[in-house]
Amino acid sequence: MQEFSLSPSALFLSLWSNRHLVFTLVRREIAGRYRGSFLGILWSFFNPVFMLSVYTFVFSVVFNARWGVGTGSKAEFALVLFAGLIVFNLFAECVTRAPNLILQNPTYVKKVVFPLEVLPWVIFFAALFHAGVSLLVWLLFCFFILGLPPVTGFLFPLLIFPLLFLSLGFSWLLASLGVYLRDVSQIIGILVTALLFLTPIFYPLSVIPQGYRWIVLLNPLTLIVDQARDLLIFGRVPGWWGYALVTFGSLLISWAGFVWFQKTRKGFADVI
Repeated sequence: MQEFSLSPSALFLSLWSNRHLVFTLVRREIAGRYRGSFLGILWSFFNPVFMLSVYTFVFSVVFNARWGVGTGSKAEFALVLFAGLIVFNLFAECVTRAPNLILQNPTYVKKVVFPLEVLPWVIFFAALFHAGVSLLVWLLFCFFILGLPPVTGFLFPLLIFPLLFLSLGFSWLLASLGVYLRDVSQIIGILVTALLFLTPIFYPLSVIPQGYRWIVLLNPLTLIVDQARDLLIFGRVPGWWGYALVTFGSLLISWAGFVWFQKTRKGFADVI
């Protein structure tokens, strides 16, 4: 029986050796989502515009929510809110799709020799494309409403690294579990909804009572979302120790998920 590498370097070597395949699958993934629609890929632009408008109306008009810093305007609240959602949605899209990733591609498991470990890379890069479009919408909204974003915004791509490894680690884990436990996709849908409200997206971390703050801090997305707002809106450079800690933890999660996937993939064909 074929042995699959568990080395941390295999995470990247597999991507590099199959880079042309990954690029083709990502392009097909993005195009396939909008195939047959009248506006086509333009929907990737209109979707975040619509969601930004809805969240702005609900939270700043209906609930009259304010962030408590800056001008306190509705436009500023919308920017703060949407900056956090860009980060969260990138992660959420990966983990919600992961449980069905192998189940939806049985041919790759049974009838061809296919590097299954690259499939989480494909869904991450496809999600990254949509996150990039959402970021463009955010930048346009910021420019026309509040002016140029702070120069620290150029550091925003640094946050992709811990988010990348965090998303990949959970994607490998859930893709494997989804083969053996078909309820995983239903459970993940519930957990992602709970995670949305346990991540400081709709509220600042400072409003949480001290006795309960540790619950939110256990969420690996908390620091990344906070750092995203600091860079894009408040012009603050995040603490590098916190960034290093989150990145290191994400690397460990990524490798653990990869090891689990490689160890369990031998039984995929028998179950599917």
